[in-house]
Parts: sequence; structure tokens; C-alpha cells
Amino acid sequence: MKSTLIKDTTKEERIALIREWIPVEDGLEDCEIDLWEMYRDYINGEREIAEINASFAAEFEG
Repeated sequence: MKSTLIKDTTKEERIALIREWIPVEDGLEDCEIDLWEMYRDYINGEREIAEINASFAAEFEG
């Protein structure tokens, strides 16, 4: 599996990765999580996926 770290990817590769995570199935219109917004910092090369996920998890734990 190829590394998803910012240093190992181009912006285009990061966009493609997030696009893979967006569900295609119907019935998910009510989901309030916008993956493009959530991972904007990753796409722009500012924060790693793990950092974003940790921040997101902390919001729901505390």
C-alpha cells in the first residue's frame, strides 16, 4: 500500500484518496460530515490524516 503521508503524495493524489472515501450509495444525504471540508487541510498539505482524525475523535469524546 502506498503511503498517504503528505510528503509522499501530490495534491492530486490526496484529492483522489478522499474521493475514494466518499460513499456512492443512496440514502446518505442526511449525513452531516462533509469529507471535503473535514480533510481540506490534508488536501492542501497542512495536516496529516491521523491528525485530522484525532481532532475529529476528540470532539466526540470530550
